[in-house]
Amino acid sequence: MPTAKEFTISLEDKPGTLGKLCQALAEGGVNILAYQQFPHEKGKGSVRLVVDNPDKAKATLDRQRSDYKEAEVAQVKMAHRPGELGRASSRLGDAGININYGYCGTEPNTNATFLIVGVAEVGKAVKILEQAAAAATT
Repeated sequence: MPTAKEFTISLEDKPGTLGKLCQALAEGGVNILAYQQFPHEKGKGSVRLVVDNPDKAKATLDRQRSDYKEAEVAQVKMAHRPGELGRASSRLGDAGININYGYCGTEPNTNATFLIVGVAEVGKAVKILEQAAAAATT
């Protein structure tokens, strides 16, 4: 299970801003793999994205003069069956790792669903989640 580069982009909370952002990324040859949007103050919101080409995304965001931050997050592919999210999150909890947020996305070649987890200790979380995934397949 890899880590992924996540972009958190500040946007005005009004019609069309997300469309303009996504169109600019598409024109830059960037495919969005995972998406989350949330408000954070009146008139402002944020979008979190994991993309297939972080370098191209960064160049596009810079050209657009977007207000954004980059972070490493854990990208976890889990089996699609009852209890998987509970097992994975329990393993992190047992290791003292708090999940700050999470959302889902899709791999471009396989259309397999994956989970993005924002945690303070990304490397440690990835190792724990790899072990959980290995245990789930046996």
